Amino acid sequence: MEWLTIDARLACAHGGKVGNKPSQKLVYIDKKVVLVATDPEGRSISACPNFDPPAGMRPCVTTLKVQTGYSTFVSVDGHQVCLSTVEGLTDGSPPGAVKYSVLSPGQKLLNAVS
Repeated sequence: MEWLTIDARLACAHGGKVGNKPSQKLVYIDKKVVLVATDPEGRSISACPNFDPPAGMRPCVTTLKVQTGYSTFVSVDGHQVCLSTVEGLTDGSPPGAVKYSVLSPGQKLLNAVS
């Protein structure tokens, strides 16, 4: 499991892109800031193609709380490091069913067990 950086690519299950915004500026990997808890939460999702008003389908617009993927061992300034296993739900439809996850961690230098 790799650590996530600002260059990590996260997406909803439909392919919409999650925007990253780091909350710390202390730790970098190859000049890229590391993401920590709760950086992936409440982020905007762009270009989600899940849109069908007659069927009641709405696109994913925002990430919700991370369900898994924060390190239980490594933290930065009291915040757990985000790992390549980060996963959570979006606000898209059907409600409570659409997940977002990591496509690429944004670096390949650092790994963590958990």
